[in-house]
Amino acid sequence: QVQVVESGGGLVQAGGSLRLSCTVSTRTLFTNHMGWFRQAPGKEREFVAGSQWSDINTYYGESVKGRFTFSSDNVKNTVHLQLASLKPEDTAVYYCASGPRLTYPQGGPNYGMIYWGKGTLVTVSS
Repeated sequence: QVQVVESGGGLVQAGGSLRLSCTVSTRTLFTNHMGWFRQAPGKEREFVAGSQWSDINTYYGESVKGRFTFSSDNVKNTVHLQLASLKPEDTAVYYCASGPRLTYPQGGPNYGMIYWGKGTLVTVSS
């Protein structure tokens, strides 16, 4: 069973930074892509960032472009999401996910992701 585990959430002031990490237990064709998503209370899940392992092409949601940075450590099966210039509207539960493909920007069921973490809460105070 593939496990996806996030860490690094917390409380931060507006304008601050935070780093999220996500480790996937197994690297296979079914965990070939990694993505970060978030869901704020009362809102739909939103794509944040994602990429394929060892791929220089990384995709970002429009609301986080220029502020968030996705990176990967292929040796440790870990991806990171560096959050900067945080705003109160960035407050959400952030989920890491893995799957055989990343269907962004077209979307679709779970954006092609199969395995999901339990999420980590990021709260940005004003």
